[in-house]
Amino acid sequence: QVQLVESGGGLVQPGGSLTLSCAASGSSSNVMGWYRQAPGKERELVALVTSGGITNYATSVKGRFTISRDNTKNTVTLQMNSLKPEDTAIYYCTAVVLRPPNTYWGQGTQVTVSS
Repeated sequence: QVQLVESGGGLVQPGGSLTLSCAASGSSSNVMGWYRQAPGKERELVALVTSGGITNYATSVKGRFTISRDNTKNTVTLQMNSLKPEDTAIYYCTAVVLRPPNTYWGQGTQVTVSS
């Protein structure tokens, strides 16, 4: 069982920056990351990082967002720079455990990019 608690969302102007953090408790996760869901749209991948540090980013955020992970603290962080209005969404932290296989989700944190 994994519990995820997100923090760091908020309102920011276009071009600004925000940092999202997610703290996991319980079992160690093989993969951690972030998805987002905008109003009227499906949930989509933002970025993932494995326990070994391999990262994967959505094309729309490459070069602007950076995901990092601290395995000792069981946390994952998403640094978001050069934010655009289209980045507005609820951001969900996720953790994947392989034994037994399961995917966990946080409660979500709102990110709004607007002037």
